[in-house]
Amino acid sequence: MDRTGMIFDGPEDGPTVVLAHGAGAAMDSPFLNVVAAGLGAAGLRVARFEFPYMRRRRESGERRAPDREPALRAAWKEAIDALGGGERLVIGGKSLGGRMASLVADEMGVRGLVCLGYPFHPPDRPDRLRTAHLHDLRTPTLIVQGTRDPFGTPGEVAGYGLSPAIRLLWLEDGDHSFKPRASSGYKEKQHLETAVKTG
Repeated sequence: MDRTGMIFDGPEDGPTVVLAHGAGAAMDSPFLNVVAAGLGAAGLRVARFEFPYMRRRRESGERRAPDREPALRAAWKEAIDALGGGERLVIGGKSLGGRMASLVADEMGVRGLVCLGYPFHPPDRPDRLRTAHLHDLRTPTLIVQGTRDPFGTPGEVAGYGLSPAIRLLWLEDGDHSFKPRASSGYKEKQHLETAVKTG
């Protein structure tokens, strides 16, 4: 971790991808470790950072609820500015991290957006959509989603009228972290490799 509190993977001179964590796991979660290592091995510089509530959890050991949206958006803007501005960056992350990135992507003028398991709605609450800003999103976007994700299934997402700037990659039988059931014939490692390769 450097003085900015970020973790870096991959070559220093590679194109930069900035990733934020999901609501419950830190920036060095197994999921993000695998994704960052894969992107770094492909020649990309990967920067990871934590939202304020997760930094406080790391310091105190006490589990905390995520910060409110304005603080999360502000943290994204700070991370982008710390890395020299948006025009050279692809931003995104896991679940909450990707969702917050999608809320600042157009404003910050980033090159691209990658959302790994986008939380289109809370589980079992398909009426509480988090998609209004995705209808007019201009930033080139890749959303990688498992077909069993309780935060948004293929049938649900097909009806959302998303921006043409958004491309969806569905991972067969994957859950919110892309993990398939053993009976599906797919492997978690295989899905993570597909996500990294496509991203």
